Amino acid sequence: MKLSKTKPYLLFLPTVLFLLLPFYGLFAAVYQSVQKNGSFTLEHYQSLLESDRFLTSVIFSFKNAFIATLLSLMIGLILTRFFYTYLERYTPRLIVWLPMLFPHFVWGYMVILLLSESGVISQILQTSGWLNDSRSFPVWTRDPFGIGIILTYVWKEVPFVILMLLPVYASIKPEYYDLVRTLGGGLWRTFTSVEWPFILPVLIETFLIVFSFTVSAYEVPALLGTTFPEMVSVLSYEWFYGSSWEKRPLAFAAMITLSLSILLMAWAGYAWMNKKRWKALRGRFR
Repeated sequence: MKLSKTKPYLLFLPTVLFLLLPFYGLFAAVYQSVQKNGSFTLEHYQSLLESDRFLTSVIFSFKNAFIATLLSLMIGLILTRFFYTYLERYTPRLIVWLPMLFPHFVWGYMVILLLSESGVISQILQTSGWLNDSRSFPVWTRDPFGIGIILTYVWKEVPFVILMLLPVYASIKPEYYDLVRTLGGGLWRTFTSVEWPFILPVLIETFLIVFSFTVSAYEVPALLGTTFPEMVSVLSYEWFYGSSWEKRPLAFAAMITLSLSILLMAWAGYAWMNKKRWKALRGRFR
């Protein structure tokens, strides 16, 4: 009897132990970011706000993450919308999800191999006479606009978007489509009236997941980015492992600021979705 009562807590114990390490890291980072010579201070956060390099890095990070996430959602939605009956089969679905098996840095190396000035595509264009030399090929990797970073994340995250949307499309009853067609609705009316209410919550959740991962990731921006502007994660790594110990609190403050921004976005998305669900329960859709 006692074992049956304590069993749920014992099953929950590995999760608690697993979460101890990241929570310890979070609290240690918060503590280090508000300490100087043993006293509480917000000086490190003030230094961040006065740093042009950090503000440029924040704008660069959010711009790249937003573009990569939006493109991933649009491409994933289009592919799922028009091919979901085909993707329900095992082999096509396995092919589409294949990129998810590889780590992000492997996909970053693939982008360098294919799209760098001396990459495969550049060599093919030179051999076929379309380019005179490798300098004529556009700079898509290690560029100041983050094109290589965006391409890597779009290529990697589109299968994840399809993974999230495919069960939603498979669950929509065919009778809904028949009703819209009977009333004279076309493709756009079918999308807005039948599909949009189902996929909107999943799109928002997927946006938050992909955006949060992209804006805080390190390996792809370090591999495909430039020294300036750099993503916040790369800048924090440089501050943390640099020769100056005085910049370590700045690294903690930068990552705490980024984490709080992500939490704020997640809370706003969650609150907005709850408001929509509450209106739907009361029969109000607008």
